[in-house]
Amino acid sequence: MSERGELSLDQLFEVLERITPEGFRAEIVEGAFFMTPQRTTHWEVIRRVLRQLEDRFGEDTKILSDVRIDFPGYKNAFCPDLAKLADEAVPNEKGRWSCQDVEFVLEVISRGTDANDYGKKKDAYAAAGVPVYLIVDPYAQQCHVFTEPKDDEYRNKRTRDFGEPIDLTDTVIDVTLSTKRFPRD
Repeated sequence: MSERGELSLDQLFEVLERITPEGFRAEIVEGAFFMTPQRTTHWEVIRRVLRQLEDRFGEDTKILSDVRIDFPGYKNAFCPDLAKLADEAVPNEKGRWSCQDVEFVLEVISRGTDANDYGKKKDAYAAAGVPVYLIVDPYAQQCHVFTEPKDDEYRNKRTRDFGEPIDLTDTVIDVTLSTKRFPRD
């Protein structure tokens, strides 16, 4: 505990891990707990993007799903739907990955937490310098790509409808992602 009686981020995450029911994903955004049910649509988008990244970078590339990574800001312990790490990334002494090693983040919108993905998490990813942040919104059937982080914000945003390719060949990811088979909610 801190001098003010607040739990540390590690202590908060320990509590969150104990109270999260099976079938839910959980994370901490600015000190608040968020739990969302795991849905088939959500997983299908993640799986399709994961396969495309593995086709591009190989099965041994460092890609995480729902793994805690601490990001800048007040008590931010996010568990991105997908996070691709730099090849040279290594976990710290606690076994955690550094946000500075994250090259790409995918978040699939869930109702009730979409404001985090479009707001606080986007800001934290930009502050960490994550080169590519992709939001997939099955409700709107759109994908939003944020690139060129500078001064804690993304300078470039592109929107694509489901069915249109997402060209990331001008980024560190250097791939074009197909959205043709993304499921719709």
